[in-house]
Amino acid sequence: MTTSAHTPDFSRIPRAALPALLCAMPKAELHIHIEGSLEPELIFALAQRNGVALPYASVEALRAAYAFTDLQSFLDIYYAGASVLLHEQDFYDMAWAYFERAKADNVVHAELFFDPQTHTARNVPMATVIHGLARACADAQAKLGVSSALILCFLRHLSEAEAFDTLEAALPFREHFIGVGLDSSERGHPPEKFARVFAKCRELGLKLVAHAGEEGPPAYIESALDVLHVQRIDHGVRSIESAELMHRLAASRMPLTVCPLSNVKLCVYGDMAEHQLPALLAAGLCATVNSDDPAYFGGYMNANFLATFNALPQLGAAEAYTLAANSFEASFVDDAMKKAWTASLDQAFAQAITA
Repeated sequence: MTTSAHTPDFSRIPRAALPALLCAMPKAELHIHIEGSLEPELIFALAQRNGVALPYASVEALRAAYAFTDLQSFLDIYYAGASVLLHEQDFYDMAWAYFERAKADNVVHAELFFDPQTHTARNVPMATVIHGLARACADAQAKLGVSSALILCFLRHLSEAEAFDTLEAALPFREHFIGVGLDSSERGHPPEKFARVFAKCRELGLKLVAHAGEEGPPAYIESALDVLHVQRIDHGVRSIESAELMHRLAASRMPLTVCPLSNVKLCVYGDMAEHQLPALLAAGLCATVNSDDPAYFGGYMNANFLATFNALPQLGAAEAYTLAANSFEASFVDDAMKKAWTASLDQAFAQAITA
């Protein structure tokens, strides 16, 4: 955990002060699919602007369809929602809406996943996608003080060859993204499927992350580490099923980008009270809290923190601090920025003690 010489006395923070502190403390978000932040209202506004017909009669009808039984049932609606994204301004508007919510939740840094294959398959040019998102990132820094970076994700239900084609199409815009990830349907698509693509990305100096251990088994986490050589595991909650893997993750400080509301919405856990985040933290893992696809899963960063801490009374001020500090440690920024954010985290906790 990234700590400072001024780590607070957590025992002096009453339980009643915790909700406000969770909302006020600075934090980084490291697992956000920007297409998954597309709210129904904006979907309908973009559909009207672009003349796209939707299979839902209203915003309310679309929201009513958000009753997912697993990852695939969510993805079906997710891809339908993305169909309204056609022009650079659409991608800008989507990302800007997210950044405004991130600012309100005291997110100081966000590393955004984007899925170019979802768009290039609809003949939307790679340049349109990346330029729209990159422009929003620049404005978020300038106008909101929120720093950010883009991570290009390969869709794992598609082929290795298609991933290579996507990488080649994106490389002319290399200055706009810092790394690559692996998302979409986990079952039946092990990390090894993309070993050569990730090897190429590693040669190019890109940061490497991958979804593993959400619906897939602990073995997928091991493959992401040993075959893809990732620097972060996205989700990773099923590591709890392997004591050996848990020890390895703790010893290496390998970050896990955990998404609590998503895990419940997609039936990884029956309800939040079953979530294993406390066990991951107790074992010393570098776990973080993130929103995943917040428009679909019931909330952005603060909603995830509040729901998690409300359902799991064993989580207190010390764990809140650890999760925020972990998010800075796990981010792909320089040490000076991490130190500055940790100092502001200390200040937020100091204010909670004196309040």
